[in-house]
Order: sequence, then C-alpha cells, then structure tokens
Amino acid sequence: MRRIVAGSLYVAVVVVLAAVAAWPIYRSGAFLVLVVVSSALGAAVAALVTFVPAFRRAGGWTTVGLLAAALLVAGVPLAVPGRRADAASFVQGLGELGAGLVVGWKDLLTVELPVGSYRNLLVPALVVFLVGTALALLLAWRTDALAALAVAVGVAMTGFGLLFGRTEVSAPLALGPMTLFAPVETAVGLGSLAAGVLWLAWRTRDARVRALRTAARSSGVRLRRTAAADVRRTGIGVGMVAIAVIAALAVPAAAASAPRDVLRESTGPRLEISRAVSPLAAYRAMFTDAAHDQLLFSVTGAHVPERVRLAVLDSYDGAVFRTAAGAGASSFVRVASTRGAGDGERVDADIVVGTLDGIWMPSAGALTAVSFEGGRAAALADGFYVDDDLAAAVQTAGWQPGDAYRLEATVAPTESLAQAGAPGGTGGGTGDGSAESAPAPASLRTWMQEHVTGTGGSALVGLVALLRERGYLSHALTDTQTAWMTDAGVDTFVPSAAGHSLARIDQLFTALLDREQDPRAQASGNFVAAIGDDEQFSVAVALLARELGFPARIVVGARTASTDAELTVCPSGSCGAADLSAWVEVRSDRGEWIPVDVTPQHLQAPSREVTAQPDPTIGTEVRPDTVDEAPPPKPAQEDAAAGAERPATLDLSWLWAALRTTGIVLAVAALVAGPFLLVIAAKALRRRSRRTAGDPRERIAGGWDEYLDAAADAGRRAPGSATRVEIAQTLDAPVAARLAAGADAAVFSAEPATDDDATEFWRIVDQERGGFARTRWQRVRAAVSLRSFVPGGLRRRPPVTESPSDIERGSRAQADAARRTA
Repeated sequence: MRRIVAGSLYVAVVVVLAAVAAWPIYRSGAFLVLVVVSSALGAAVAALVTFVPAFRRAGGWTTVGLLAAALLVAGVPLAVPGRRADAASFVQGLGELGAGLVVGWKDLLTVELPVGSYRNLLVPALVVFLVGTALALLLAWRTDALAALAVAVGVAMTGFGLLFGRTEVSAPLALGPMTLFAPVETAVGLGSLAAGVLWLAWRTRDARVRALRTAARSSGVRLRRTAAADVRRTGIGVGMVAIAVIAALAVPAAAASAPRDVLRESTGPRLEISRAVSPLAAYRAMFTDAAHDQLLFSVTGAHVPERVRLAVLDSYDGAVFRTAAGAGASSFVRVASTRGAGDGERVDADIVVGTLDGIWMPSAGALTAVSFEGGRAAALADGFYVDDDLAAAVQTAGWQPGDAYRLEATVAPTESLAQAGAPGGTGGGTGDGSAESAPAPASLRTWMQEHVTGTGGSALVGLVALLRERGYLSHALTDTQTAWMTDAGVDTFVPSAAGHSLARIDQLFTALLDREQDPRAQASGNFVAAIGDDEQFSVAVALLARELGFPARIVVGARTASTDAELTVCPSGSCGAADLSAWVEVRSDRGEWIPVDVTPQHLQAPSREVTAQPDPTIGTEVRPDTVDEAPPPKPAQEDAAAGAERPATLDLSWLWAALRTTGIVLAVAALVAGPFLLVIAAKALRRRSRRTAGDPRERIAGGWDEYLDAAADAGRRAPGSATRVEIAQTLDAPVAARLAAGADAAVFSAEPATDDDATEFWRIVDQERGGFARTRWQRVRAAVSLRSFVPGGLRRRPPVTESPSDIERGSRAQADAARRTA
C-alpha cells in the first residue's frame, strides 16, 4: 500500500509540473479542465488494469483499448471544445481529433502562442496528460526494476511544455541581491529532478528494508544498521542534490544572453522560404510584354492601405537579396485567433488573387485578422503564416486564381526620415543590425563620401534624392519590350542589365563617378548615368543606409496611392505585374521602420557624350644594347636518354582504394558488432573485478553472483527476496546447492575464508556457469544477454559485513550465547 501511495504522489507532482510547463502554450481555462479530467481518466485506467483481476489478466492490449476508448469519448469535449455543440459538430470533431493525433504536434509548433483552444491544438496536451498519467502510474506501482522508468515518463511529460513552448524564457526574478534567470523553467526542472530523486530514493530504501525483513524471517539472520553507514548514505544524497541544484541555478544564469532553442525554431515555412526564388531576382520578368497585362491581385474595401506588401527581404549575401531563413532569422507562425488592433491607421480590405505566383501573400501593417473565403478556405488557412517582425505573410498552400480573403490590420504612423536618428552598426542579415552582411562596393563608399551632408536621416534623405535624380528608369536590356515605357511615360530607351549583385551595384556607382568627372556633364548639368530600376536602386539605397548606421531591408509590393508622380500605383486597386515596385525600409533609433522610395526618374535621359582626352605622354627610356650569352639547347637524344633513365613512379592508388574499402567494411562491422562486443567486455570486466577482490569472502560472494548472472543470462530466474539455498533449489542444479552452502559458510561463518577456498569456489563456478546454455545458439545469446545487468531477479544476497562481529545470530544462537554468559 505504501508503494501505491508514494507512486501516486510522485505522479501527481509530475502532472502539476507538466501543467505549469505547458501553461504558456495554451493560457486558457479549457487547458486546465483538460489537465484535471484527462489525468483523472488516466489514473482510472491505471487503477482498473492494476487492481481489477479481470483487466489485469487481459494483458497490455487492455490498457491500450481503455486509453483509446477514453480518447474517443472525452477527446472532443476536452481537446476540440468548439465541436461539442451538437451531434453533427461532434462527428466533425472526431475527424479533427484524429487529425490532431497525427499532425497536431506539428501544427502546435507553427501557431502563434498562446494557442488557447484553437481548433484541435489541445489534442497533444490530451495525449500527454491522459496517456502519460496512466503509463507513469502503471510503472510507479510496479514492484520490479521497471518502476524506475516512471521517472523517464515524468521527464517526458514536463518536457512537452518546455520543448513545444516559447522561444523566450520567463522574466528574471529578483530576490534581494540575487537574480534568478528563467525562474519558471528552473523551478520546473528542479521540481522534476527533486521529485524523481526523492521517489527513487524512497523506493530503494523501502525495497532494501523489505528484503532484509524477508531474509530475517526466512534465515533467522538479522543485520545491524550502523550510524556511519547512515551518515555516509545521507551525505552522498545531500551532496548529489546540492550539486544538481547549483547546476540548475547556474546554467540559466550563464545562458541568460544566449537564444533559447526549442522545437518551434525548426518548424514553419523556413524550407519553402529558403527554396523560393527571391522576388527581387525575378523583378525584371514582371515588365516583359508577355506579363505586362497580367492581373496579380486586386485590393478593394473601405480602408485600403497605401502600400501592399508582398515580400520583405532582409538578408544580402552579395549576390541576391532574400528573406533570412536560417538560425537567428525571424519566425513565421500561424495565427490562432483574432489579435488586438494596435495604434495606427486601420486597414480593412478584400483581396482577390489573380495570376500571383509563389508563396508571398499580399498584406499590410500589423495583422489583426485574416478570414479566407471560397472552397479553398481551409487549405489556405492551414498554409497561412505571418511574421510580425517583418510585417510579412506567406501562403505555403500556393495561390490559384480566385482565392480571396479579408484582411484586417493597422499601419502604425512613422516619423519623418529627415528627423530620424541612426541606431548605429552596419546592418545585417536579419534586418536589425545584429548580423554582418555583404560589404558595400568601394565605388558606393566613394560616391557617398563625396556627396553626404549632415548626419542620420537627413544625410540619407539627401543621398537618396541625389541618387534618384541622377538615375534613369530602365526595365529592359533591349528595346523589344516597350509596354512598360508607354505606361511609365519613358521617351528615351536606355538599356540596362538585370541583377543586383555587388558587381552590378559597383557598375551603377562607377558610372556615376565617371559621369561626374566628365567636363561636359559639369557644363550641361546633366549627371544622369545610373541606369536601372527598383531592383538595383533598392539594393543601392539599402547599402547606403547600412553604411550610415541604419538597419535596412527591402520590401517588394505595390502602391494603391502616392503623392509622388514618379511612382507607379495600382489603378482602382487592380495591381498588375507592371505595377510592382520595391522600396527600402530603414529602422530608426526609436525602433520604427520608415519606408523610403527609390524609383529613379525618367524625365531626363542620360547623355552619351564623352569628352575626348589626349593621349598620355609617356617618356621613353633608351637603354644601350647588351649581349647575353645563351647556352645552346641539349640534343633531343640526350633528353630522351635522360627520360629513359628515370625510374618509373610507383602507383599506389590501388593501396588507397583497398585501405578505404577495408576501413568502410571494418567501420560497418564495428557498428553492427560493437554493442555485442561491449556487452561481452563489460561482463569480462565485472568477472575480473569479482575474482580479484581483496577479501576471500568477497571473492566467494562474487563467485556466487557470477553463477547467478550466468543463470540469468540463460533465462533462469528465481523469485525475489530468496536465500541462496532457496535459489539453489529453484535452479535445480546439483552443484548449485554446494555453491550456495559454500557462499553462506564464507559470509556468515565466524571462521574467515581462505584464498584456497576462494580459488576452489571460482574453479567450480568457471566449470559450471556454462552449463545453463546447452546449445551453441543458447551460449551465444547468453554471452550477449543484458538480463544480468538488470537489478532484481536472482541477485538477492545479503551484503557482506565488515567483520563477523557485526553479525548477530538468530534466536537460537542468541539463546546459546545467553546461557554461556550466565
């Protein structure tokens, strides 16, 4: 009964700790109800299987069936509470329950926290607290060594909340002069550790006491407890717990500044984003005559945003600007429910997709809610992810013409760029200045140093205005694509190459520097020389901003309205391919992202006039003629002879191939046979340690243990808490009784055992321990068996005391001693 109570208390503590760890994931009353009810159901299943004979005799499949029935009956009310209204909804909820058992774990990692009772995301918690509680109790109530596995189940239950939870830890807790980092996570870890250690320690002590009592009842021998042993055991336990507590408190403090790695960091649309072609790299293809009239999407509604964002690109490797998807990148998550509207201009628009391709989703500002419409609404909702840091959204389900959704968001007001201050740094791959990016070309830095005036945002405003003024809009390399010229009002075609690598940006600024040094440009005032479009100019401005200390990123999207006549807008909210644009966002020292338009002008064409420069005068140095004696070449016959005399080079390529093949074969063999060889080696070391013990009594007792281990490896088991004589009777081997009597005599006799006695005992053990396995296959299985390493079974010998004076005889021996002293 004590074992049942202690195991139940341990599992109850684990359930509470697991609920605390998982609370940040859900933060809802439905989760608390689920924890209480599912844990009670799991305990009921464990009690039925353990205490009701009919269920206990049915075997393990009965437990599986009972847990499945509990999931089926209570799954929808607990884990899918939105489907418990009526019978039709309940049937639909059963389907969502089954889906949650399979994919709910992944969905839980891709939805923004807290998820509450959103859809079927409570299903993983139901499995953890129902199945985990039942399994932990079934193991904790066992009497054999497998009960220790309940601690592993408890760790897994508490690990659910820690691994599936937030990427950031709880706020530090100040206790006087000391600060505890990650107090909630530390408390959960320490609580789980302490509960497991205390429960295992209690079980070990309880099993030891019961074994000693059983041995005393059956053999009449009782062992005295010494104060030194109690102090030593207590000191070891306290020391282990103290070390664990210090480590648990020190590790969070040491890792306070390090990012927390959880499963949530490795999920989401990272793979799709990393594989997707950068919209900036495909930007030029939108302005071909074939794609010119394609309608990408339309935006209508009472509150239409001025800027519709598609992709936000924050990482530049010197070749392509793309969205960072590696470690340290922003996180795209799913939205569990409608979020509160922030401060700013309201956005309430209906968006209908046309020929839009890729994973990027038209959005604006800080998302409040998205509701998809049409037959693909469920698929689009499952594939929708949003990143608040980038203010961008993706759709992994892909777009089809006619897909529609309603967008609600807020666009926060921003300060003027001219008054903005630079946070400092050179920008980076994450867009926040925390990582290094590709260095700017030397021509860009030279041009910037020649024209920069002022500091901070005012300096950037001046450089951007000058760059746009001295640039010229061109979307094509040849004049065969002219539809964009008609729309933009470009009169003079000037070819420009696509791409936005560092070499292309260097070409842009080199042309500007060369034009500024031309005397005719200075005379005419026409310094237009940078030819390109938003693809090149957005990268150029982003690099300029980073050089001035502004973190910068590029946004590809469309404008529905603008006061700048140089910029394209979507007519009546219908955004075609030619309406796409790119602009730069820079972050000020106040944390605001400020948009910066970069499209170059198209009214003044660049001048192709080049001032003729006189040939440079290079002085000619006249040197006197010199005569050098050149040795005649050697005859061809000598060269051939010399080559013939050279020894042939030894070809050892075959040796390397043979060694490589042999190494691979040996590695595979070691991988396959390694575990078995390790078991054999461990048994050999254990046998050597027992055989070479210093005390002959210890060697004899170790020989008996070796004999029992051989029997256990061969599959011969005896009941627990049995004496050596009783074990010998169970083994039914003639020599077993002789070995049991010899071991008892060596351990309990007042006469000390000799080295010869130990040697003879081990000779018999070596001769007889192989007799339990009769066939060759049985001997092989016994050699690699792990049964002898599992506590319990045959290993039930009383411990060897330090000296015979510590042993007290049974009642008859005590009576004889009393008569002798009377």
